[in-house]
Amino acid sequence: MTRRQRKVLLGRINAAYGLKGWVKVFSYTDPLEQILNYNPWTLRRRNVDKQVVIEQGRKHGKGLVARLAGAENRDHAEALIGSEIWGELPDLEDGDVYWHQLQGMVVENEVGELLGSVDHMMETGANDVMVVEPTLESIDDKKRLIPYVDEQVVVDVDLEGGRIVVNWLADY
Repeated sequence: MTRRQRKVLLGRINAAYGLKGWVKVFSYTDPLEQILNYNPWTLRRRNVDKQVVIEQGRKHGKGLVARLAGAENRDHAEALIGSEIWGELPDLEDGDVYWHQLQGMVVENEVGELLGSVDHMMETGANDVMVVEPTLESIDDKKRLIPYVDEQVVVDVDLEGGRIVVNWLADY
């Protein structure tokens, strides 16, 4: 199955750092340093996109600092403050999905009962969980928390068809 790359908001530039063009970065990635692996970045400010290459980056205190190509001094760094940092999500192996791809998908069990649709995902430590909200076509009006466990619970994910089949009875 071919998946298109997709831009995702990774963080933002908060401030200039020092005199040599470094910037302070607020990262939305987990772990924070993961943002440095999305190179190059697309900076978006006032609806204008600019692609930049990360020359250096590191953890600094509770945040990150980075030096971007073309940012030679503090004035250059200050001009980047407020920029959103966007990056491309890489293609995944067959069978893997990003959480955002599951949102809105219909969830039904193996006996064909429509349980609802995925509102969002949450991380619990043991495994990820689908938060399934009822729809007008659902068999009842129950909100369900269904573990996202391949093969044991999640039997099939049809991204093109917008449907997830689960081994999950309606009365669980």
